[in-house]
Amino acid sequence: MDPITIGLWVTGGMLALVFLGMRVAFAAGMAGFVGLIWLRWNGFDYDPARFGKALEISVKIAGQVPHSKVSSQALSLIPTFILIGYLAYYAKLTTALFEAAKRWIAWVPGGLAVSTVFATAGFAAVSGASVATAAVFARIAIPEMLKIGYNKQFAAGVVAAGGTLASLIPPSAILVIYAIIVEQDVGKLLLAGFIPGAFSAIVYATMIIGIALIWKNVGPPVSGFTWKERFSSLPPALPIVAVVVIIIFFVYNPFGDAWGTPTEGGAVGAFIVFLMALYRGMRLKELKDALIETAKLTVMIFTIIWGVLIYVRFLGFADLPGAFSDWITSLTVSPMLILVCILLAYAVLGMFMDAIGMLLLTLPVVYPAVMALNGGEMVSAADSTFGMSGPMCAIWFGILVVKMAEFCLITPPIGLNCFVVAGVRDDLTVQDVFKGVTPFFIADGITIALLVAFPSIVLWLPSLAS
Repeated sequence: MDPITIGLWVTGGMLALVFLGMRVAFAAGMAGFVGLIWLRWNGFDYDPARFGKALEISVKIAGQVPHSKVSSQALSLIPTFILIGYLAYYAKLTTALFEAAKRWIAWVPGGLAVSTVFATAGFAAVSGASVATAAVFARIAIPEMLKIGYNKQFAAGVVAAGGTLASLIPPSAILVIYAIIVEQDVGKLLLAGFIPGAFSAIVYATMIIGIALIWKNVGPPVSGFTWKERFSSLPPALPIVAVVVIIIFFVYNPFGDAWGTPTEGGAVGAFIVFLMALYRGMRLKELKDALIETAKLTVMIFTIIWGVLIYVRFLGFADLPGAFSDWITSLTVSPMLILVCILLAYAVLGMFMDAIGMLLLTLPVVYPAVMALNGGEMVSAADSTFGMSGPMCAIWFGILVVKMAEFCLITPPIGLNCFVVAGVRDDLTVQDVFKGVTPFFIADGITIALLVAFPSIVLWLPSLAS
């Protein structure tokens, strides 16, 4: 049996395990390990006497993955970014952000909902976890919206959708994972996420205002704040700005060399938020909770990475990515149509898988195909299909894929953010939250279409760092 056929059988088996309910990390790790044994034994013509040798080689290959990949310095960004988010919550920066946004923006139609979107975007700039963002603002923003008569389903949908912005706005754990899988510059990918993330927030806000203008009872405006109250709300939220600026300057300094690496920027940012949390009264129990929650989420992400990377190692030996790339480039349809179909496939796949697992499983096969469509990883902009160089195409596709991962966080039946919001609020069911996020599907569709049509929205900022 040829390796590609083995690769297809093993991939089919892994997907079956996932759809039957097995965790992605274990399904991928098991499939990859079995696939490695199968490939090696196939190379020995299925000689029973050499099965032990095939097993020994496969164990060594699979055993090298956790250390060789997870010891990467770039992966240390993930726990620091997650820790920043939890410490910011205990430093009450989330409450300060929401209060500032409310005092400045709540006067517009749907003002509290718009304030929630911009507050979640601000919090996303210091938190790499969408789930944490949704959980925090479910406690802060939903009661405020319900108090003045918001539709509870709409209020829940705003928080669930707003929480997804943490996937795109740096610091973003998913962007770091993408950069490691495709071996691209982490700093440029983090830079690339800022403008699309802010753009997504603006699209959400515009849609909310439109809904509030059409249906008057959905989101009444809030007025009565004086200019003194507005300006007094800004200083408590300034630490967020400080952390964002520090992380940016550690990635890209427009006035000279960067201050350090993104990893160092994440560590400094976490230390600053830690000091702020201490200043604002964080106790030992709260620090312990923040560290434990950070450890839990980090271990979950790293476990998925370990399992999937064993599967990825198997894919490399089976040459399935190369075969898929050759097939994609042999199609006679428009490359842009193929790209759109790939993004639509992510939308469907995301209904049944979590975002990180979905990206880890698909990118080793899909990414080489997209690069091949554009002309290769080293192609120049002039010779490319999509009008951008290979490295810029990698960044553009990364933002598109992560935006699709955001979209999948609110799509039924798996939409994790919706389950988190419903879990935090006893007065909401998961069905309520899914109904509330429905308008945001349209907003995300518009955002993705514009990012595809106008790549400069994504590429302008990272191009400055070239």
